[in-house]
Amino acid sequence: MHVQEWLDSVPPVAVYAVVGLVIGLESLGIPLPGEIILVSAALLSSQHAGVNPLILGACATVGAVVGDSIGYAIGRKGGRPLLAWLGRKFPRHFSEGHVATAERSFQKWGMWAVFFGRFVALLRIFAGPLAGVLHMPYWKFLTANVLGGIAWAGGTTAVIYYVGIVAEGWLKKFSWLGLVLAVLIGLTSMLVLKRKAKRAQQEPEAVAAE
Repeated sequence: MHVQEWLDSVPPVAVYAVVGLVIGLESLGIPLPGEIILVSAALLSSQHAGVNPLILGACATVGAVVGDSIGYAIGRKGGRPLLAWLGRKFPRHFSEGHVATAERSFQKWGMWAVFFGRFVALLRIFAGPLAGVLHMPYWKFLTANVLGGIAWAGGTTAVIYYVGIVAEGWLKKFSWLGLVLAVLIGLTSMLVLKRKAKRAQQEPEAVAAE
């Protein structure tokens, strides 16, 4: 069943809960389609009077902030062995190359990596646990986490909602366009990160070969 059709078939309270839960679990470090769920729900709110976009944006923001904070706590306690375990469980998302790329981003940009990482699919999964592993001061992490969560979750909800209101008739006929766009953005960011991760993985191998 189409994601938006499924969301339309459940009560508004369930929509808020699903959005908050999926985004929270994704932010915690579990690979889930948080962006697709959020875009679908925001589009639904523009067509369904029962789904309030303000409550939806708030639930998405809370899910993002709480999930990232739990991920931070787990990463701080688990350390690098946790990343190794995640690499074995989710090799497509937590490979050594991906971890190296994300770690360089954190070392270079610090708390800005947490803020802007919210807008990149793979970094959204990495941000919390990796910040904890690297022992980023919690106040810095929390500041970037809250601001990034509000900007991403609230901003995405607002943009998709108002686009849906302005072009309601057109979007009813082509409601999949928002999902396709979200998937394309996610795939593009993932491919870019994979390329960087592969390059990062090859660099130490080249040095070792010398």
